[in-house]
Amino acid sequence: MAIDRALLDLAIAEGSCLLRLYRWEPHCLSFGRHEPVLKRYGRERIDALGVDCVRRPTGGRAVWHARELTYAVAAPNSFGSLPAAYQRIHEMLGNAVRGLGAPVTLAAPPGRIPTPSDGACFAAPVGGELVVAGRKVLGSAQVRGDGGLLQHGALLLEDDQRLVHQLAGSETLPAPEAPLSAVLGRRVEFAEAAAAIRDAAAGWSDTWEPIDQRAVEAGAEAYQVQFKSDAWTWAR
Repeated sequence: MAIDRALLDLAIAEGSCLLRLYRWEPHCLSFGRHEPVLKRYGRERIDALGVDCVRRPTGGRAVWHARELTYAVAAPNSFGSLPAAYQRIHEMLGNAVRGLGAPVTLAAPPGRIPTPSDGACFAAPVGGELVVAGRKVLGSAQVRGDGGLLQHGALLLEDDQRLVHQLAGSETLPAPEAPLSAVLGRRVEFAEAAAAIRDAAAGWSDTWEPIDQRAVEAGAEAYQVQFKSDAWTWAR
């Protein structure tokens, strides 16, 4: 999370568009910036399960990061409003997932916008997110800085979000999300999904800049204390 936050600083400082694709080791439960996790999940239960946790710099709701692909886009505020940028980035990601063979569509706007109190990220799609037959394949969240935006999200490859549903006491059958491997009936590896996103990104914009890894890592050091802090992770 510190690296993603540093990407936003770099995008603002240089006026550049940056794309990062990664996965989590160890697997981790991430919370939205304003999510009331103590009220919903309870720290004692999570600690008893030995689950690593972090709170994101972006909004949204809880996501279990295991056998999935996480993307981050940092860019100047040149994509328009938050919903407009959200839509444009998801259109690019939708092209990538269709290239893998999944018949994804962009979800229609819901009757109301979910709030941080509405449960897990994958419990229901938000307008513009990627779905297959109404089941969510990719969930995202965004934050705006002074002149730039950071949007990141999870593309489910194999694991569903059952752990989050169980922690919230709201497990449903069938699951409200759709990992790509289940949709396609075959395993989708991280490398294959990452290559599809890179290809789609190359056709979507010619403004991507190479990430200066040293600069990002140096910038991330300033945020390490925050994102490692229990005071931040369990603030609410």
